[in-house]
Amino acid sequence: MTTPAPRLRIESLAKHYGEPPDRVAVFRDVSFDVAEGEFVAIVGESGVGKSTLLNCVAGLDHWDAGRIVVDGTDLGTLDADARALWRRRQVGFVFQAFHVLPHLDVAQNVALPLMLLGEADAAAQQARVQEMLRVVGLDGLGARLPQQLSGGQLQRVAIARALVHRPTLLLADEPTGNLDPATAARVMDVLAAEARSQGAALVLVTHSEAAAGRADRVVHLTATGVC
Repeated sequence: MTTPAPRLRIESLAKHYGEPPDRVAVFRDVSFDVAEGEFVAIVGESGVGKSTLLNCVAGLDHWDAGRIVVDGTDLGTLDADARALWRRRQVGFVFQAFHVLPHLDVAQNVALPLMLLGEADAAAQQARVQEMLRVVGLDGLGARLPQQLSGGQLQRVAIARALVHRPTLLLADEPTGNLDPATAARVMDVLAAEARSQGAALVLVTHSEAAAGRADRVVHLTATGVC
């Protein structure tokens, strides 16, 4: 029986800042795979490049050596425009700071990925947005503005937005960092369950032992690689 290819493959990835002789390694020799529906948490001390690694995986940052391959697409072979289009279709990103747009209501914020993809069927778009709001526990709040929501609710808006276009790769950078433990647990419930149900590869950067403990596998990032 053939083993399916991983959804995400990172091979010998390295990134540095500066130029010789002052060049400093952010990380090097980072290699790991993430399967379809798998949840991998990345942990490590502050300053080892966890968020930078996540930005590289999203094609938002550059690396100096190694490969990032998502569903057979080698990101290193794509130019900036092609990466942007790939990211728009295939990636959902959940940030610690939410990054919701204050002048749009909740439903409009969640619908943004579908709008960027040119989803022409307004009824289907609205149905998908309402489905995601129900999944994250915000049913009936679509008309509210972000300033009318709590921090936990805003994070769930960010999760709904990241999942609404059914990405194959879901990235989350400290998504529970600003939340109380009970709210953080609910956010992680939604994030993990939806990633698995959609078959997305979920990669989470966290300092939280509770969040990392929910993962299928934990990757420890150091300046010299992973363990």
